[in-house]
Amino acid sequence: MDWQSESPELWAYLESLHCSNLLSGTVAAIEPFGVFVALDDGPDHPILPGVGFLGIPELSWRRFDDPTDVVQVGQRVACEFLGFDTYNAEARLSLKALEPDPFEAFADRTVGGQEFRGTVEKVVPIGIFVDLGDGFVGLVPSREIDGRPAAGPAEGFEVGDEIAVVVREVDLPGRRMFLSRPESGQYAGSVLPT
Repeated sequence: MDWQSESPELWAYLESLHCSNLLSGTVAAIEPFGVFVALDDGPDHPILPGVGFLGIPELSWRRFDDPTDVVQVGQRVACEFLGFDTYNAEARLSLKALEPDPFEAFADRTVGGQEFRGTVEKVVPIGIFVDLGDGFVGLVPSREIDGRPAAGPAEGFEVGDEIAVVVREVDLPGRRMFLSRPESGQYAGSVLPT
């Protein structure tokens, strides 16, 4: 559809927005792929339930199973404008951009060599993913478990097992955490780079 000629008011509104603008509105519809928001200052969208759209990754820093775990239809929201989707003529929004990243706070208070108790969340060929609580999950690579590259899923671990792990590295830009088993002792006393 040629939005510029078919809906000039909508096009003009979207062109007037700038990245990092704060926009408010009401959740109009929740779909498995994202959330439509009827923006307070925006015109109605001729096809979609709202001019604003929140993609699933922009709803929250925390993990969730369903968008309704974060927002409900009719809920008032304030969002940051990320960009103008010219194909769908909608404002791409973010809820999480207005909240501090809890992973940053976790990284600030965690040092290399720090030991945690966690729960095995997933066993895969590259290692085991361990949930340390509050949604913080790290990987114990296979080579940290048995000292050799992965040939198959790590043996001796099952989903739900509680184990002790040591923080080896926190990759803040990648939002990843690498762990090891405390028995190796290899990382005891090391400090994470800032």
